[in-house]
Amino acid sequence: MTQTYRIADLAREFDITPRAIRFYEDQGLLAPSREGSGLSRVYTTRDRTRLKLTLRGKRLGLALSEIRELIDMYESPKDEAAQLAKFLEVLAAHRAQLEQQRVDLEAQLKEIGAFENQCRKRLAEGRGRRR
Repeated sequence: MTQTYRIADLAREFDITPRAIRFYEDQGLLAPSREGSGLSRVYTTRDRTRLKLTLRGKRLGLALSEIRELIDMYESPKDEAAQLAKFLEVLAAHRAQLEQQRVDLEAQLKEIGAFENQCRKRLAEGRGRRR
């Protein structure tokens, strides 16, 4: 018999909320079956693995659409080389985006530093007094 999980089991294991799991389900990343009157979700080992990969992708900063594409690609019987090439493509694009963000942050920090220095200089000169 295949191992199954309840939403509370997965939430506890991965330290996320059941609401987050339901959100990933709404996004097409998970597809639990229903039992009883259709209200109880039953997750398979496949769903657990997809959730684990989804959370890993989120930690890397990937968009849910990118995560879904990568996970779906790994589940299809395609050539692994093509799958790895696609993953490298996604990672390279994400790296470029993060590098640009770093450049932007460095510029903002430099500007903040300049304003801080101006404020300190004015205070030291006594020009920052109330009027």
